[in-house]
Amino acid sequence: MNTESDRGSGSDGEDAGEDTGPALGSRAPRFIRRSRTLHLSWQVGVFVLGLAVVVAGVIMLPLPGPGWLVIFAGMALWATEFVWAQLVLRWTKRKVTEAAKKALDPKVRRRNIILTAIGVAIIAALLAVYVGKFGPVLPWHVGQ
Repeated sequence: MNTESDRGSGSDGEDAGEDTGPALGSRAPRFIRRSRTLHLSWQVGVFVLGLAVVVAGVIMLPLPGPGWLVIFAGMALWATEFVWAQLVLRWTKRKVTEAAKKALDPKVRRRNIILTAIGVAIIAALLAVYVGKFGPVLPWHVGQ
């Protein structure tokens, strides 16, 4: 269980120069953490609520809706109580930040712009060949 002893102390061989963020562990109110039974029931409630939000996000992935956003919201709920979810969110934030920095690199941006322009040119050429061969009609019959 996540108790006060689960909080990160920084002495577990972690790099002292690394920014680890806030301490790990439960963020339940102090009066809840004092009672083991109350804290356990609090964690069960947080887990069930987070699970419901994550499942709703997974359902939204193929359906219209902000699926990934809802999944990350469920993970954030879990991260209020569980160290494993806090670590997953830290890893995710680090990877998203790295990807954003990489995407803003001028060389990568130039490459992406060139590849996009080539893709658009290929699609335009294929469309021109189709219109030249068959004319501006759709390949299926609508409303007949």
